[in-house]
Amino acid sequence: MSEQVAIGKINADSAAGGVLFKLILFSMSLGVMPLTSYYASLKYLWNGNATLAAITAVVAANIVLVAYIISSVWEDNKTTSAASPKEKIDTKKDK
Repeated sequence: MSEQVAIGKINADSAAGGVLFKLILFSMSLGVMPLTSYYASLKYLWNGNATLAAITAVVAANIVLVAYIISSVWEDNKTTSAASPKEKIDTKKDK
């Protein structure tokens, strides 16, 4: 019974945490950041060098992806620590 309560708590925490909002935010960022960084760096930073502007856009996309991965791992660790049982698990050594 306690496992069902723990699973329900995880689901409630996920819904309250705004998982869908985070996914939408990072999806929009993944589309906007590389395009913005490409055209901004093409005009203002690299003075028309398209190769360096493309590298800047790739770096921006990778930054967004790494930020999403770190955010997901951090959220997973937070939910795992909340769902871990505090009671001792019986093993063969204990018996």
